[in-house]
Parts: sequence; structure tokens; C-alpha cells
Amino acid sequence: MKLYTFFRSGTSHRLRIALNLKGLDYEQVAVDLRREEHLDEAFKATNPQQFVPVLESESRLMTQSPAIIEWLEERYPNHPLLPADTADRAQVRALAAIVGCDIHPVNNRRILEALRHRFGADDAAVNDWCGTWISAGFDAIEALLAADTRRGDYCFGNSPTLADVYLVPQVESARRFKVDIARWRRVQTIDARCGELDAFRRAVPSVQPDAAR
Repeated sequence: MKLYTFFRSGTSHRLRIALNLKGLDYEQVAVDLRREEHLDEAFKATNPQQFVPVLESESRLMTQSPAIIEWLEERYPNHPLLPADTADRAQVRALAAIVGCDIHPVNNRRILEALRHRFGADDAAVNDWCGTWISAGFDAIEALLAADTRRGDYCFGNSPTLADVYLVPQVESARRFKVDIARWRRVQTIDARCGELDAFRRAVPSVQPDAAR
């Protein structure tokens, strides 16, 4: 497998976690967003949207991290990221979607670049923007976690699921945008617990090969 990635990309981060939890080996191909390598015509041939991550496997190029992770779950069912019960699956997917649909899309790089270059936002304004949507999403996640009387050590149960795969990179992003996560006790506890696992530690942005560029 070949993973086109950027160390600080939240979507790349979540895909690295999923691959690691599945015990899959992959080669990383760095696409430096800081140098706008994703806008090169060569990368556009890999992904017409010019986003990372892209996973190359079985002679196919796959885009969009939700679709790739669902494919991994179907293709490699060992170490499942979704529970067996259909209602439980919906619960886990809902937690993941708060991050994937409601927090991350309005805080990703192209939105922030538009805020900076089209609307003159400085770093403080960008951090305030990001903090607004992170806080709204984390408030909801914290409330859902508190209401779940069956919750174990992670977002659901006693092993990491899709919800944790999405949550941990968003916590990393929250810290980058100066959001104090202490007010979300359950979110903070789950992030710390995931950080004890090798699959999560190896996916951390700061330890990726392209982080040192």
C-alpha cells in the first residue's frame, strides 16, 4: 500500500491510525501542503480534488478518508473499527461524523486560507474561527459520551473504534489552534488513553517522516 499524506493533515492522521489499528504496512508519499505540492498537475492526476490522503492499493487509487476507512473495514475485517450491532454502529458513526462532517470541513486548510487571503483574517481570528466549531462539536461529543451508560474505556466499548480514529486527530488540531480541551473531561481522557497505544503513537503528526522537512 502507498499512502499519499501530509503529516499535519487531520484526515491523513485518521487514516494512519486506521491502517495501524488494522496492522497494515504502508509506504508514505509526502505531499507538502505548505509548498502547495497538492496543487501540482502531477498530483492532480492522482486526485482531481487535490486533497490528501490518497491510498493506492490493489492497483487502485482511493480518495476521501471516510470511504477509504470503510473500504479498509470491509477488506480487512480483523481488528474491527465498528461494533457488531447495527444500532451500536450507528452510534459510533454519529460520533465520528460530528468530527468528519461538522468540525473538520470548516476548519481545513482551504477554508483557513480563504479566511486569511480573501477576508484578511489574522492568526487570532483564524484560531477563534476554529475554536468556535471545535467547541460546538466537542460539547456535543462530551454530552453524548456522558449519556452513554455502557461506555467503556474509549468512545464506545473497551477497544478503539471509528469514533476514536476521528476524535484523536481533532484533539491534536484543537491544541494547534490554541483550544483548551480541559473542559471536556471525557474527550481528554479518551485522547490520553488512545495515546498509550502504539497504533496511535505511530500516527502522531510530529513523528512522521515529512514533519522534519
